[in-house]
Amino acid sequence: MKKTLSILLLMFLTTSYTIAGNIWVSTVGNDEAAGTMAAPLKTLRQALLQAREWRRLSDKRTIRGINIILKGGYYIDNQPIFIRPEDNGTVESPTNICSADGENAIISGGIKVKGWQQQGKLWVARAPFSGNHRLQIRQLWVNDHKATRSSLFGEYKMERMLLFDTKNQTITIPTPKEIISTDDAPQLEMMIHQRWATAILRVKSMKTEDSTTIVSFCEPESRLEFTHPWPQPVINGEKGSSSYCLMNALQFVDQPGEWYQDAATGTIYYYPDARDKIDETEIIIPQRERLITIMGSAAERVSNITFNNITFEYTAWNRPSELGHVTLQGGFPIIDAYKLQTEGLPWNKKLENQAWIERPQSAVSVSWASNVNFIGCTFRHLAATALDYTIGIHDVNVKYNKFSDIGGTAILAGQFAEGATEVHRPFRISQNGDEYCERINITGNNIHDATNEDWGCVGIGAGFVRDILIDNNDVSHINYSGICVGWGWTTDNCGMRNNKITNNHVHDFARQLYDAGGIYTLSNQPCSEIAYNKIDSLGAAPYATNDRGFYIYLDEATDGYTIHDNWCPEDKFGENKPGPNVKWNK
Repeated sequence: MKKTLSILLLMFLTTSYTIAGNIWVSTVGNDEAAGTMAAPLKTLRQALLQAREWRRLSDKRTIRGINIILKGGYYIDNQPIFIRPEDNGTVESPTNICSADGENAIISGGIKVKGWQQQGKLWVARAPFSGNHRLQIRQLWVNDHKATRSSLFGEYKMERMLLFDTKNQTITIPTPKEIISTDDAPQLEMMIHQRWATAILRVKSMKTEDSTTIVSFCEPESRLEFTHPWPQPVINGEKGSSSYCLMNALQFVDQPGEWYQDAATGTIYYYPDARDKIDETEIIIPQRERLITIMGSAAERVSNITFNNITFEYTAWNRPSELGHVTLQGGFPIIDAYKLQTEGLPWNKKLENQAWIERPQSAVSVSWASNVNFIGCTFRHLAATALDYTIGIHDVNVKYNKFSDIGGTAILAGQFAEGATEVHRPFRISQNGDEYCERINITGNNIHDATNEDWGCVGIGAGFVRDILIDNNDVSHINYSGICVGWGWTTDNCGMRNNKITNNHVHDFARQLYDAGGIYTLSNQPCSEIAYNKIDSLGAAPYATNDRGFYIYLDEATDGYTIHDNWCPEDKFGENKPGPNVKWNK
């Protein structure tokens, strides 16, 4: 299959080169050059400007389309590439951004850290400057592998908390031997496992009382964590209390592969593996969160642009260091939430909480666009969402891409009632519905090792969408749910319909969190289908407080789905108040 795809892609690109206007780019090019194969430009930014001018002036080289052809190598810019309606192609004259035949063009946000010195067991270096300050980081890669940010218990290891006190906004834990106050660890953080999500809280103070320590936290995350009811940690659940780990202290750098940065000085400490050599090891940190912004508007979409065979790598995720990170579900940060004193709202008489969220950060963001496609690309070493189609998306293809080492969700699509709309309020669209995301084809992608920074994210996540096809994808090594479609927790007709989840293989999921599904749905989606999927290797979720992991999970108010001809190793399926129009044939 891979060989056939490569041949077809090569035939497409070779044919395109001969019939379209070509703009060549090389890492050793010159932005004042002509942009030919013999005299290439140096940056994608300049190539887009040249293509924009060709179209503005109706240059004959645009008649059959434009190919922006990137020679192999690393393209590193100090700010995101911005693609706008002035860059639009047409159906007859599309714009294709691709690697040269047989080469790999890499759009990277990474920068090498140099000048390492031995200091006892550790290596020490100062982070490079970004503008007029040293980079503050949460991610570091060593020889193409993500290193472990310092943690008290070790990577993916936690312990059970003793008390979660909503009144005093504190958490009580067993007293750690390594530190007893924030004077010893001024940048200390606590990561909390809370059912189907995590929270990352900056520690404000620690009060030790013999064998127990009471921990309080910085704002705004303290208020959000202790006032939002769903999800919160559990004390004395079916399988014990919720868990936590302490992170980000120099004292915790006690195992090979761990690292820490002192925010005050920018100094990075790394505990090398026995195989690491100080003069040969490549250590890379991300210098920004976004690589590409593709942004149209309701008045004019970005259209007819395709990325072929491009690699996107090395982006940051900084929110927890600046604001903490308390999420509702799927990695969406809460900006306000609370429990109602008296339950009930006009659209849901049983509703007992309110919540507002914002969208997670992404390496590649696409909004108000049609026929903006990613084909045969690679997304790797990205700390938050990899590829995000946000609002006003029509007729796009995400096909045959590879996603690996993704901190958040690999592919995100559709609105999730971010911003001013309360998440449970029935989603309403404008009269013409232009902002709705529809006719999205997500096919043949390989997603492995996503959600490795925010465990509550997913492999493929779709919110308020219609006519989406999620077909023949391989999704694995996920800490929460594999493929999720729907939002809103509502029986109302909110525009979702005709969503197809077919022929996918979802495996090795729910590795850390629970209340999860290999395939997971929410709310009313008429004429939708889950069929011919293979779902296996449900994870252990070692710190779960109950046993709620499922191969297929129809969460609150799911309706309109026909479910048939799926293979799972056992009949472990979940339902939470599904509607009357669900048809099961397990």
